[in-house]
Amino acid sequence: MRKMLALSYLTLLAAFGSAAGQELSPSTIEGANMLTGQSDHPAGTKPPPDPAVVRLQILLDRAGASPGVIDGRDGANLHKAIKGFEAMRGLPVDGKIDPEILSRLNDNGQVVGTYQIEPDDLADLVDKIPEDYALQAKMARLGYTSVEEKLSERFHMDIDLLRTLNPGVAFAAGDTIAVAVVGAPRTGTVNRIEIRRGSGEVIAFAKDGSIIATYPATIGSEDNPSPTGHHEINGVARDPKYEYNPKINFQQGKNTKKLELPSGPNNPVGTVWIDLSEPTYGIHGTPEPDKIDKAGSHGCVRLTNWDAEELASMVKPGVEVDFVR
Repeated sequence: MRKMLALSYLTLLAAFGSAAGQELSPSTIEGANMLTGQSDHPAGTKPPPDPAVVRLQILLDRAGASPGVIDGRDGANLHKAIKGFEAMRGLPVDGKIDPEILSRLNDNGQVVGTYQIEPDDLADLVDKIPEDYALQAKMARLGYTSVEEKLSERFHMDIDLLRTLNPGVAFAAGDTIAVAVVGAPRTGTVNRIEIRRGSGEVIAFAKDGSIIATYPATIGSEDNPSPTGHHEINGVARDPKYEYNPKINFQQGKNTKKLELPSGPNNPVGTVWIDLSEPTYGIHGTPEPDKIDKAGSHGCVRLTNWDAEELASMVKPGVEVDFVR
């Protein structure tokens, strides 16, 4: 059946052509109904956001199969999300889009909406985040550096995509902007978490074995590998401070002494820490959501802030965590 649908999909592509290369706007995103890949672009440069990919990422995000940052670009995290959705729906898992998946994803809801910037959105911003941990430790809070950064995370978007979708907008209080309609966070009770080191994924299971949500993740690195085997969740810390100890984990720059870094979304562990029974290890957020599964971690499991917050809301102490290859 899926093979016949795939053939129909190829026919659609031949008839209608690629959505890549279209001007990015709410209307082109809403009207995009197929994933056709990226148009040609110079080697070594980022391709422009594809309206069809933006639409697909938003639909996957609100279906519980997180693509990480919604950026309008094809890539490994997008295909992991497609595989996650296929597994959630009991479909053959191949990470490829076809009309059957699109029909199941399509909830007939708007994918791009509007948001009016409030005065509170301009509060608690900082000028910049220094790279040196010693300088970060002197700050009161590691907050967002701009309204654009704050709102891009709220709506799960790449900051450049948010700016591209809102040309000429000053991002001042009272401005109305176009944003992704990502829907409410997933709810439920997670009974077990599977951390797949080989593919860079975190899978949250219900008690009956069904998948509640899937997330792309950065899971350790060659120099700082993640744990292996079976563990449990000890607890959750929201808006955590970060205890830097170069003797336990790693040395940052010339910092050889313990430091306490203040909380905030640009804290090294982001906005939430899910503590594991393996000492010093956890599942946590990140100040750089666009680097999820693109740059290594220091052994922990790193998610986007919004994915980590969603997962944290569905777990409790004692939840099983299995690291698998």
